Amino acid sequence: MLLAIDVGNTQTHVGTFHGTDLVEHWRFATVREATADEIASLLAGLLELRGLSLADLDGAIVSSVVPQLTHEYEQLSERYLRGALLLVGPEVRTGMPIRIDNPRELGTDRLVNAIAAYERYASACIVVDFGTATNYDAVSADGEYLGGVFAPGIEISMEALSERAAKLPRVDFEAPAETIGRSTLTAMQSGLIYGTAGQVDGMVARMREELGVEAAAIATGGLAGGIVPFCAEISEIDDELTLTGLRLIHERNSASAG
Repeated sequence: MLLAIDVGNTQTHVGTFHGTDLVEHWRFATVREATADEIASLLAGLLELRGLSLADLDGAIVSSVVPQLTHEYEQLSERYLRGALLLVGPEVRTGMPIRIDNPRELGTDRLVNAIAAYERYASACIVVDFGTATNYDAVSADGEYLGGVFAPGIEISMEALSERAAKLPRVDFEAPAETIGRSTLTAMQSGLIYGTAGQVDGMVARMREELGVEAAAIATGGLAGGIVPFCAEISEIDDELTLTGLRLIHERNSASAG
């Protein structure tokens, strides 16, 4: 049984694999001040829901974009997993060349997503990850990570709008019936949903033009389901994309070690 953990700025996504099958997965809020013991207790509780324990794991892999938690997961590995946790980083075998100016700048979550997407399509592809930021990542037809785009995430944009404009409230994340808002509430929801969808379509189209091919586009992240139905350039959502990428990296490093 493999434990795969994606530590994001806002949420942590955890999954267990039996072979290539994702058996179970959970999301919980990322707490930057959490200690290794607290994280282990939380993970043990989730595994217990399925009659498992940390001792049942054959291996574990973590991608973390929160530096202070990266250290805690290293401690967790030594204390509870017999050092069996693989931390995605520059020394890890991924099988994907990185063609950006400074490969060490690349967030591990973005690389992991790119690996999973290329494994799925075996051709040029674009990943759109709806998280704290909205990330766009491009992979060449030869399986090279080429670079990407950062944009403010949906929740960040809405928080900034309501905080800077005193008369604008926070709104629920749902699409209004019409693009033209007939109230402050529906006008804000239209900008949030349809405005983001328009940004996504425009960005994916521009990236395809630069790639020079009709690259496949796939979305992931907790908020993808609220935006992608209104996008013309993306037809597929995979909420498990990052976990799948982690499994693939673990397999490649296990094969290398063997």
